Parts: sequence; structure tokens; C-alpha cells
Amino acid sequence: MAIIDVVKFAGPSDVLVWKHPTGDLTWGTQVIVNQTQEALFLKGGQIADLLGPGTHTLKTANVPILRQLVEAPFGGQTPFAAEVYFINKAVHLDVKWGTTNPIPLLDPVYHVALPVRGFGQFGVQVVDSKLLFTQLSAQSEQFTTDTLVTMFRGALMTRVKDYIASVMLTRKITLLEISAHLEEISTALAGKLSADFHAYGVDVVNFFVSSIDVPDDDESVARLKKALADKAEMDILADGYRTKRTFDTLEKAAGNEGVGGAGIGLGMGVGAGAGLGGLMAGALGQATQVKPAGLICPSCRADNAAGSRFCASCGKSLGAARCPKCQAELAPGARFCGACGAAAA
Repeated sequence: MAIIDVVKFAGPSDVLVWKHPTGDLTWGTQVIVNQTQEALFLKGGQIADLLGPGTHTLKTANVPILRQLVEAPFGGQTPFAAEVYFINKAVHLDVKWGTTNPIPLLDPVYHVALPVRGFGQFGVQVVDSKLLFTQLSAQSEQFTTDTLVTMFRGALMTRVKDYIASVMLTRKITLLEISAHLEEISTALAGKLSADFHAYGVDVVNFFVSSIDVPDDDESVARLKKALADKAEMDILADGYRTKRTFDTLEKAAGNEGVGGAGIGLGMGVGAGAGLGGLMAGALGQATQVKPAGLICPSCRADNAAGSRFCASCGKSLGAARCPKCQAELAPGARFCGACGAAAA
């Protein structure tokens, strides 16, 4: 392999550790390290030196550990084999996470087992290049943010599951209300995950839970939604709910007429019709009932109860007796009204 005079980063943007493809260097090779990077040298499986941002010319003075591992240069241009890894220390804010399988949790309010899913994203930043390299990336040619998430999936899912379950159970928050607490949950999980990542040279810059939900096609979810819809309808209709259910039942029973089991259907239809007629008659009777008109005293114009013969205000005679229903004049001693047939008293 040809000796490379310039070594610089040429990897993808989402990579945390990237190995330069060449391993043949010489004293005098330039190493260009970007502002948010560090260049780590590996010789014989041992970490040698670490260079920060800038343009560096390899000399025995600026890489003392590497110098000790390499034989003394001959004429200043002696080639030697060494591996160069670029560590990306920029902040990565678009690291996605999500539950691969729903987490079964018991809703504390409705006591229904629901398959809970969680999704979101978080940010990470390498703060200790040597620690990340030795503990996680080892000698991989590149170590990406996706690889990082895969390695931490166990810890991530455990923290998410335990905290969401704890919040729901201790504070009696139903899954249907959990969206109002996403910011609080995100902040708490960021603190819990920080120590897990920091132990490997990575800091959690932020952590967001964008959604906590359940699959729409799940049977438990469908039953819960129906139960809540029925309860909401009952609360809205209040006393009228029972009447509505009665009319719905009568309507369905009447619709059974002529369907399989004709005799039963017909009987239900007749009975339902009779019941429906009674309900409607009662309702119409209450709606159309009119209070009988009273008697006006010709002397003081006071209003008296129907059928009264003397004024309750002035005591004077109200004239001939009148029908309490239609106010027609009654014959002396009549027990029934000759106009409408109503009882005289």
C-alpha cells in the first residue's frame, strides 16, 4: 500500500468513530483534524496519542507515545504502520429511539391491559474519546449513532418501561391522559439515562418522548374506546339516556317483524307497538293537558276556582253553577254537564 502524505476525516456525518483506511504513515505525514474531532492513534493494539483540532505534522515530538512504539526514524522518512481513528465529538440531536415490541401495561383507571408503545429522539455527544473507543467501538471501522442505540437498547427500554409504569400507577394517570405529561417524562428519563451513557464516554444532551400510544387495531383498545364512548353518551343524556335506550330497543324489536321466527317477531312487534303507544299517549297527554279556567267574580273581578258558587274574595254569589270543565251553565241540581258530560262536582 502506498504511503499517505495527508490523513483526514472522510466518513459519514452520523458516525461517532471512523477509521482511516490507510495504515502506512511516515514521520512528516500531515493529519488534519476538524474542529469537532479528535484523532486517535493505535499501534500494535495499544492506544498511543490523541490529537485535537488543527493540522498536525507527525513528528516524534508531538506524538511521544507513538514515537516510543515505533523504531527510531531513519533519515526522518522511515515508514511505519499505525491505525488512525477519528472521533466525532459534535452533538448529534437526531438519534431516534422506539419500542420494537409493545409493552404490556395495566391501565390504573380502567384496569385494562394495554400494549403500550413509545417513540422519540435524543441527543448525544462524545466527551471521552479514549473511553468510548476502548469500551464500545473497539477496532470497528466505524461506529454510528444507530450502533450506539442498539447497544443501549436494553437499558433504554428498561428505563422507559419502568418510569412510564411508575408514573401511571402511582399518580393514577390513564394512558389516554399520558400525552399531557410527555415533557415531564422526557426530563426525568434524560436524568436516568445520563449515568448509563456517561459511563462509556458519551453524554445525553437531551431526551424527548414524542409519543406514548397503543395500536389502533388492538382489541383491548377498541373495547376501552367503546366503553368510554358509551359512558360519555350516558353522561351527556343523563336522565334521557334511559328513555333513549327504551326507544332504541322498541325500534329494533319492531324491525324484527317478518325476520326468521316470524311468530316471535310479530309478537314482539305488537307488544312493542302497544308499549310505544302507551308511552306516546302519556307524553302527549302531559303535553296537551290544560288547566281548567277559573270563574271571575262579577262584583270584585277576583279569580275563583272552577265550580265555585260564591266568591272567595267578597262572598257574593257567582251566579248559576257552571261546569268545572267547559264552564257551561248547569241546570239546578244537575250532576253532569249537559254540554260536555263532565261531572258537575
